[in-house]
Amino acid sequence: MKNFFSKKCETNYFDTLNNFSSQELKDCILKYMIDSNIENRTPVILCIGTDRATGDCLGPLVGEQMLNFSSRYHVLGTLESPIHALNIRDAINHINNVIPNPFVIAVDASLGSSTHIGYITVSNCPISPGKGVHKKLPAIGDISITGIVNVSGQNPGLLHSTRLYSVMQLADYISDALKYSISYLEDF
Repeated sequence: MKNFFSKKCETNYFDTLNNFSSQELKDCILKYMIDSNIENRTPVILCIGTDRATGDCLGPLVGEQMLNFSSRYHVLGTLESPIHALNIRDAINHINNVIPNPFVIAVDASLGSSTHIGYITVSNCPISPGKGVHKKLPAIGDISITGIVNVSGQNPGLLHSTRLYSVMQLADYISDALKYSISYLEDF
């Protein structure tokens, strides 16, 4: 298994209320894809979360929007077949054992400070799913994208009280950026 932490991790924050951040998000994702030589690998968009908690359905919503966008990209994690804490290890095993030379773009909801709700983060390193709710799950992703859906804290009900409208906006924003990056690479 490769060492995810051999490179310098960068995390970028994008405010969805800032008009310029949409293009900056697209450019950041595209840069990480190009820097990672994605054209020589099999791309996988791993959308983590469940539709049983409003705040945690960001990943499956993105998965739904990306499902039939590109025949070259594998999409795991949709509303019909979510990838969550109970089956993420199986999904990772599938990716590592079935998909040749995978390049994983992990998408998940996250919790953060109140000033970052509605922000999207993009990192050139793996995501640690479940970290915000104190779960120990394996890190995954060559690139990770999160949408900050609510405030981190001790209240486990925060993911259930998150507004669906906010999550849908983040999902649309992320899907649009991924589609832009994929289209650019496929046309290139």
